[in-house]
Amino acid sequence: MYKYQYHFLLVVLITFFNTTECVSKNLTNPHVLQASAKEKSSLYSIDTKLTIRTVRTAKNKEESYIVGSSYEGTVVGVSYTGKVLWENKLSGFVNHDVWCGDLDGDDKDEIVVANANGTIYCLNNKGELLWEFKKNEAPMYAVTIVHNSNGAYVVAGGFDKNLYYLSPKGALVKEIKTATFSIEKPWSKYKKELPKAHESVANFIRPLKQADGTETLVLLASNNHMNVPGTMYFFKVLEDLPYQKTPIKATPELKKKIRIRPIGDFKTFDVDGDGNEEIILGSSAHSNDMLVSTYDAQTNTFNFHEINKVRFGYDIAQTVLLKHKKDNLYLTRIGNQMRIYNATEENAKEEIIQSQYAYNDVWQDPTTGKVILASAQSGGSCIHVLDVADTQWKKEYKNLSPKGKISEILANTKTTREDLNKFEKSKEDYNSQPVYFMTESVPDNLVGLKNELVDTYKNPVFLNSMFMKNVEKFDRSILSNAKYKKTRDRRKKYTMSHQEAVDHITKGFDGAPGVAYWAGHGNDPYMFSIETTKQVIDNAKGKKTVLIYPEVEEHSKENLNFLLNNLIYPLAKYSQGKNANVFLRSKNIFWLGSNYLDSWSRLMSGEFADVFVPSMEETTDKSMELSLAGRMGMWTSGAVNSWGTRAVPDNVSYDRARQLGYQRLPNHALRMLIFHTANGAQFINNFAVDQDYMSIYWELIAKGALYVPKRNELLSISPVHISMKSPDEHFLNDGTNVKWTTFYDEAFEKNNPFVFSRLNGTWPGASVTAWDFSRYAAGVKERRLNFLAPYENGLVLITPPQHGVFAAKNVVRGSLEKYMHPIYKNILKEYITDGRNYYSTDGKQTYKADEYYKVIEADLKESAKKLPITVSGDVAWVVAQTAPNHLRITIIDNGYINPQKSKALVKFNTISPVKVKDILNKEEFKVLKNETEIEIPLGGFRFIDVELKESLKK
Repeated sequence: MYKYQYHFLLVVLITFFNTTECVSKNLTNPHVLQASAKEKSSLYSIDTKLTIRTVRTAKNKEESYIVGSSYEGTVVGVSYTGKVLWENKLSGFVNHDVWCGDLDGDDKDEIVVANANGTIYCLNNKGELLWEFKKNEAPMYAVTIVHNSNGAYVVAGGFDKNLYYLSPKGALVKEIKTATFSIEKPWSKYKKELPKAHESVANFIRPLKQADGTETLVLLASNNHMNVPGTMYFFKVLEDLPYQKTPIKATPELKKKIRIRPIGDFKTFDVDGDGNEEIILGSSAHSNDMLVSTYDAQTNTFNFHEINKVRFGYDIAQTVLLKHKKDNLYLTRIGNQMRIYNATEENAKEEIIQSQYAYNDVWQDPTTGKVILASAQSGGSCIHVLDVADTQWKKEYKNLSPKGKISEILANTKTTREDLNKFEKSKEDYNSQPVYFMTESVPDNLVGLKNELVDTYKNPVFLNSMFMKNVEKFDRSILSNAKYKKTRDRRKKYTMSHQEAVDHITKGFDGAPGVAYWAGHGNDPYMFSIETTKQVIDNAKGKKTVLIYPEVEEHSKENLNFLLNNLIYPLAKYSQGKNANVFLRSKNIFWLGSNYLDSWSRLMSGEFADVFVPSMEETTDKSMELSLAGRMGMWTSGAVNSWGTRAVPDNVSYDRARQLGYQRLPNHALRMLIFHTANGAQFINNFAVDQDYMSIYWELIAKGALYVPKRNELLSISPVHISMKSPDEHFLNDGTNVKWTTFYDEAFEKNNPFVFSRLNGTWPGASVTAWDFSRYAAGVKERRLNFLAPYENGLVLITPPQHGVFAAKNVVRGSLEKYMHPIYKNILKEYITDGRNYYSTDGKQTYKADEYYKVIEADLKESAKKLPITVSGDVAWVVAQTAPNHLRITIIDNGYINPQKSKALVKFNTISPVKVKDILNKEEFKVLKNETEIEIPLGGFRFIDVELKESLKK
């Protein structure tokens, strides 16, 4: 008894003295979370310890509670007092949609969930699984509960392009194919495979209440999550065909031309009080394209409200309704702002309330009127409750600084900074490779730090990043290709003369070690004539010149060959020996697919190894672990002598219809950059979000804590590598068609196993197959944001063929073994693929992906024993030799936007270390039976020195 009284008193005292918004856990029950000190506050927070992605509210008779869905698909029920009522991990894959409603008439809401593994789950009010429904592997994306005179139905849809009616017990009542009513049509200006016309994917499915108490079912469907807002289809419950089809588009009466992007928010409210609900849509887009659209089904009219003055980023305009005197006002969350305005007024004035962080979701409880915010997009773990009836919420929202994971990340980073301030590089250590910051923004308050690093250390190198709105206007009649004669980039103004362009760019070299700028883009590679670019290189007088070419991928062989032979290769040849680089910032599977087409053979031969730098635009991709293996495979093979990486806000956008890319704490970007740099990336294309935070990256490189290895110093590469012959055509199409979402074909999926698969727009967050390289080699389970893949048997390179009939003859680059650490001599093992099948090196045998992977997987596990060190756990890792008898292990929390405290199991396979020590905080680790365990802080990273008794020859 006294024990519990003591615990109660202690909790009261903690709560009383806690002045933060976040709640603290009850000492006797790890699932109980106490309310904040200000129990009557208009805003308080509940730390769930999970990265909450979606929030809803559910009723349990007269009371309501919060339902949250986490990044990894765990569903939790949370009371308003902060108690975690229940938790269900479900499948471990993301839940794309969650809906709460009463299915059986007992006044207790059930929770239905649309999961990325293709399943609809139904939970009761205790979080217990009642039933599940699964038709195939295609992700389920939308789910709701709708009623008619016969009762309730669960209605669901996903990427298999069907609509399903399920009974309250989960039995299939009706299946409707969107092909029977869809009006969507694909298009393309490229010669690229397109999906079928008249097929759609359910983006949202929602009930729409009518004044007479009945419900209409509304399906918002589209076929492209990048460019298509889609069409609303209105159904009477259980009917096969919609009675109304409403494309989401601007009405002819609209005075101003607007751009409508994919829809990321769908809410229904009775805005005008007539008993009929209106539909409020919010775009999922770049901050420049944000719209909130109100649709009145009674009058078939749209009202559009533009959201502007938001800082750069990608997000969803999410809206709830506020009761304010006689008016209904909209409360729209976009980025880190709340906007309050009267949507019925044209050019309505907005009240803007800005906080530090953006949040993953917004929901309004219809029972209490309270507004619920999901976790901060920067990896937060709190659910936030706003009492919008109390005007104090605005002030408290402005000052909201989430605790939980956010505060832990900040504390861990602060500790690392403090340790780094005391760190001195060992005199034994080799020098790192130079790192070039190509686009690093340096605010005024950090100029001193940057100058100090430049004056004290040789590394990193801060180039002058030149952004040019105006580019060259020159006579393109000299170009014999029709496309490039007329193509232009709509973001640029073509006003400069040859001399103006040369003079302007040349000035950028003044006082700087070099410049980096866009010399062209896939939309228009000829932003500057080749003669202008050559003169700029000459005027650099040996200083570093980086010519950035984003998205240079052409699907017409004729156009591609012209571009390469007229511009890219001649420019590469001219750049040789002049400290100039062509930074190819490609997309999707370019560096493990397109680069193996004949047109790119001169690049892959190593002829221009000192010039070309392969890098990536990872936005919308599902193949980060593959592009890393592809770029590093080029580098270690000698095709190129450097590789690059890019960190931008939209890297997190694996699904453009739910584009939550407004992280204000770029911890995910920091960890990715550390991982890539530790793997030897030298050219860094970073978009600054918070340089005060990111500047630790500069210092880690400068002081040598973050070691940047040469190819022959890396020791975490698997002896097994996959070599790419001429790529399979379907594999190429699948890997580049990331925008269209209606490619699913059940028969094709079953009968066509691929080495690299599920890469097109159909598979956001989906599970990978057992035989997919991403699963057995990279160690990931889903198509989502695998920037920090575990690769526990060592990084498996994707390389040019080295032996047999598929190997190119007389190439400049030589063999793979030539560039790698001596330990790899005589232990490398090659497997050949075209992305679909595997092949023997003599080309006489073909092996199916779903069978032969077992041979490679077994070889990977066995070959890993030949590496000095391997690391397993929820971490990314790199091992490099930093001195004759020292190895550096870089270990990183691999929860990209879902950070977790983790443990790394380090195995010493071919070495017996004398000492294992963290170089920053000096912690030493005991090695027992050739293993040691190292804790990695949440959102953190560690640099571990392994001292050897004898030198390891490099």
